[in-house]
Amino acid sequence: MLSNAAVEQFEREGYRRIDDAFPRALADEARAILWRDTGCDERDPRTWTRPAVRLGMYAQQPFVQAANTPALHAAFERLVGEGRWLPCGSVGTFPVRFPSAVDIGDAGWHIDVSFGLESPDFLSWRANVASRGRALLMLFLFSDVGEDDAPTRLRPGSHRVIARRLAPAGEAGMTLGDLAREEFSETAHLPEAPASGLAGTVYLYHPFLVHAAQPHRGTRPRFIAQPPLLPAAGGLSIARRDGDYPPVERAIRDALAES
Repeated sequence: MLSNAAVEQFEREGYRRIDDAFPRALADEARAILWRDTGCDERDPRTWTRPAVRLGMYAQQPFVQAANTPALHAAFERLVGEGRWLPCGSVGTFPVRFPSAVDIGDAGWHIDVSFGLESPDFLSWRANVASRGRALLMLFLFSDVGEDDAPTRLRPGSHRVIARRLAPAGEAGMTLGDLAREEFSETAHLPEAPASGLAGTVYLYHPFLVHAAQPHRGTRPRFIAQPPLLPAAGGLSIARRDGDYPPVERAIRDALAES
């Protein structure tokens, strides 16, 4: 169970790191599957010819077990609310990054939008102030990720800025194209934190946390997944009749109260 101090840090900074969220043995099993699908030889760096390989959805046993440990379920309950989230049936896609000096142009700051995904134009996908379609964004480390191993970059506190930006758009929300028009410059003054850690570490992000990839300057490939935690029926709300707001919703309400 997350402590009160941990919850306060999540509300303030927009993320929480959970060490040993799933066993390293599961990470090793999952990584063996991923290595096979990259088409590369783990023991031969000469086969690591691309800066990144994007792999599809993974729902095999080690992935699903990693996403549904008692520690993670307890954290979901604490941050999203009892019965207000759905267990993970997969861990989504994997952007596998290999050591490389090549910039492939995918390291811009962004948030992960959450509805309108049926459109073939990803810039038309949307997010709204109640985070329709997403309760949390999660980052699963299936390999050790040091500061040179292309850890995802986070902007602590940016979720509060984005909540205030989304609020005037109401239920309809904003498209990714509109949100990204100024490259999230309104959050550029905030500090930057690397999402590093050992295999088995999970970061739980507020849905509005601004984050970015970066090139890999280390020596070993990096394996991470960034699946959403889906809300149960009814989704999140920032206008509950009973006033029973979990931390993920309370962070939005507090941000709007500051505007």
